[in-house]
Amino acid sequence: MAHTIVIFGASGDLTSRKLIPALYSLFKKDKLDSVMRIVGVSRSQFEHQQFRDSLRESTAKFAGKLFDAESWDEFSQHVFYQPGDIKEAADFDALAKFLDEIEQGESAGRVYYLSTMPQLYEEAIKQLGAAGLADDDTGFRRVIIEKPFGTDLATAHALNDSIHKVFREDQIYRIDHYLGKETVQNIFALRFANSIFEPIWNRNYVDHVQITVAEEVVIGRRAGYYDSAGIMRDMFQNHILQLMMITAMEPPAKYDAALVRDEKVKVLHSVRKMTGGAFASDTVRGQYAGYLNEEGVPPNSQTETYAALKLYCDNWRWKGVPFYLRSGKGMSCRTTQIVIQFRHVPHILFGQKTRSPVGNRLVIQIQPAEGIQLHFESKVPESEMKTRTSTLDFDFNQTSKGDMPDAYQRLLLDAILGDASLFARSDEVELAWGIVDPILAAWRSPAAPELFQYEPGLWGPPEANEWMANQHHREWFDVCPVLTHP
Repeated sequence: MAHTIVIFGASGDLTSRKLIPALYSLFKKDKLDSVMRIVGVSRSQFEHQQFRDSLRESTAKFAGKLFDAESWDEFSQHVFYQPGDIKEAADFDALAKFLDEIEQGESAGRVYYLSTMPQLYEEAIKQLGAAGLADDDTGFRRVIIEKPFGTDLATAHALNDSIHKVFREDQIYRIDHYLGKETVQNIFALRFANSIFEPIWNRNYVDHVQITVAEEVVIGRRAGYYDSAGIMRDMFQNHILQLMMITAMEPPAKYDAALVRDEKVKVLHSVRKMTGGAFASDTVRGQYAGYLNEEGVPPNSQTETYAALKLYCDNWRWKGVPFYLRSGKGMSCRTTQIVIQFRHVPHILFGQKTRSPVGNRLVIQIQPAEGIQLHFESKVPESEMKTRTSTLDFDFNQTSKGDMPDAYQRLLLDAILGDASLFARSDEVELAWGIVDPILAAWRSPAAPELFQYEPGLWGPPEANEWMANQHHREWFDVCPVLTHP
């Protein structure tokens, strides 16, 4: 079906850095309908050709080796520009008229992408409805909304209510770019397409699960956003809980958007709510040294740049298995990884000379060294019966010849095709906030646990290692991934 993609906030960084390069790459791969239009909308004044020219350089940079001048010239003829202010109803009427003109009376589906400040989401939705742009009598109408989706449960619920006045839930695509990564999607295949993993993916064989999202960078000039958000809102409520849901969910009856999201939501329903002393015993919060000197940060800020949590899923599969979640700025390296730590063998067969076994471990590297490693014990050559940890290593980049598609390619294409499997549902968003909000409230209370300091370049505060070792008798998997491709 012919379709039109309307990008609000088209003069912003996300459009030039991610959205247009992703759409261009899909065009080069013949993934888009030949009758396709892309309309940028923002307050800046551009003619169509000026807008196309402004995107050419950034697309060449971010599309990489896929870019060539001839195909760009062909693609750019599908790109248009319509100036408009989200707060002006007349501009939406003008947009409706322009879309009718370029669609020339065809029945065309439309995807509206809100690449704007989150404060404008509700107004943009309201204006789309008032201008009749949400009516789907002549083709589908879908809206993609970037994170953050609210700042707490109350605001997320209010935003959901306002959107539902204009769009049905099946028309709403709340995007989390982590879910578009090939390595995240491959967790589904790893678990549900291989008979060797699913039988042991449970409390009988798994000791604990670690999910780490670490960033080397500090906040830079983002204090205006970051100091009011912190690592919990920025990473845990969306990215990390999404990874936890996919790791812990039950297999759906089939790979269908509604059924996949049903199973993910069941995981959030099973998460044990923290109460009382658990806010201190099962969480660690930290702030990197120098944060208070960053431009725009208040001198007495208690905003966390590091957090570690222990959560439990109280269901038949995972009862008693702790999920350790952590994320931080200014960490040792940039990595996103899921570690499935299996239980130790029940009996040491080879006597006292053998070192204590570390247990088998499955490491799923989400980024930047996309791949899967299985750690197992093997004998040291030419020795007594001594063992060491060996690794079976699968590298996505080697099998894909280094051409891993950007996450936005998959997510934009899914939205066009109407597949919501990798997008968050309203109840999913609200349940995630229901987990995060009480922790943040405890951290802002007079009884808040100490905010530990840590030096940039480490794996967070030393107290987080002590917390893991002394209270939980485990250790973090602190290994920076090795990149095997340019």
